[in-house]
Amino acid sequence: MSARERPVSSDAGLSKPRVVAEAVRLADREGVDGLSMRRLASALGAGAMSLYHYVANKDELLDAMIDTVFDEIDFPPEGTDWQSAMRERAVSARQVLARHPWAIGLMESRTSPGPANLRHHEAVTACLRTAGFSVLMATHANWLLDSYVYGHALQAASLPFDTADELADLAEDVYLPQLPPDEFPYLNESAAGLVAAGYDPTEEFAFGLDLILAALEPLRASA
Repeated sequence: MSARERPVSSDAGLSKPRVVAEAVRLADREGVDGLSMRRLASALGAGAMSLYHYVANKDELLDAMIDTVFDEIDFPPEGTDWQSAMRERAVSARQVLARHPWAIGLMESRTSPGPANLRHHEAVTACLRTAGFSVLMATHANWLLDSYVYGHALQAASLPFDTADELADLAEDVYLPQLPPDEFPYLNESAAGLVAAGYDPTEEFAFGLDLILAALEPLRASA
């Protein structure tokens, strides 16, 4: 019997949206690896078995959680050029994944995608196809952009700094003392030069994204 066919008890005051929302909150705080139906039920103040009225198993729960994440990502806007549209979508995805870093490795892993997931992929594909990309080139472009967004989000989640000031402090107090110029001349030069220039690591995402979008344009034109 599927989760939709099971009788739903109202005793716990639960609903599938509430169960999924709490699972997302737990994953945001604690990561997804430790998420279990028992842990989720405890956070909801319900019995573990009561959750199976709403999701059949953890896989179905993960499908719903990823669908929630996709629902937060903006579609490529219509009425603008494809590069601007895909840039806005990529920036939105990056911001959403910063809020839900646990989702990075799961975004493309679901074999039973939910409605928000499907609508999002349809909108992205439509943007590329109507811009003139062939089916194959649209697939290449979509894969490349997603790999960049997910990879950058994964890297950013593990960095020991978030801002230019934090990086400058680390460079001066931690990195530079480990980089004697006679042994590591180029690394020492880079660290000192970036601090002096007020280098902002948050600008890296836009820099790489613009390069990718520019490189894809000739492929669209050739199609």
